[in-house]
Amino acid sequence: MKPITIHPWELNEEEAVSLQRELAKKVIQQDQPHDITYVAGVDVAYSKESDVLIAAVVILEAASLKLVESVTVEDRVHFPYIPGLFSFRELPPVIKAFEQIKIQPDLVVCDGQGIAHPRRFGLASHLGVLLDIPTIGCGKTRLLGTYDEPGDSRGSHSSLIDNDEVVGHVLRTQDHVKPIFVSIGHKISLDAASAWILKLSPQYRLPETTRQADHLVKIALSRLNPS
Repeated sequence: MKPITIHPWELNEEEAVSLQRELAKKVIQQDQPHDITYVAGVDVAYSKESDVLIAAVVILEAASLKLVESVTVEDRVHFPYIPGLFSFRELPPVIKAFEQIKIQPDLVVCDGQGIAHPRRFGLASHLGVLLDIPTIGCGKTRLLGTYDEPGDSRGSHSSLIDNDEVVGHVLRTQDHVKPIFVSIGHKISLDAASAWILKLSPQYRLPETTRQADHLVKIALSRLNPS
């Protein structure tokens, strides 16, 4: 699975911000009619001992949430830590992982933000535009915006608002657990994105896509840095 849109990654901060603003115009915030059979999860983890990072892609059957394929890629950090520009740091190895998978997903859930981003172009939106695939941003923490606390029961949500614009949902995936922050990545509506995150989170706070990808990168890192 290769990117449809290609751009250079060797950019300075000003160039990266400019590119985000340009590519943000390509984000589609409506559902695209197609069946979803396979859902992918992506995650990136960093070694504490070096500049090595691990990117993982997992593919789950949408109906059963059974893991059917997984890929990890080892790379090195090539872009500095700059808030709002994580995608330039993390997507190059993620793209390499997608190039290795055999089962093409119909939807990708990212451990990060979509349009809930200062320039409406977080990692999930960036990946969705590059691969031309529906994506969802599912963050453990808020990057921006204000919200009212959602109800305590599973499925309760409130709007995440930035500059009078709804940029996401603050979603309770299990009763009495901390909510997560769901936003459109690309080619999906906010309501559909939240519905999918609930479906992918039958037992735990985080969706199975994120849990499986996180587990995979931790195993890969432990092999690099055995204690």
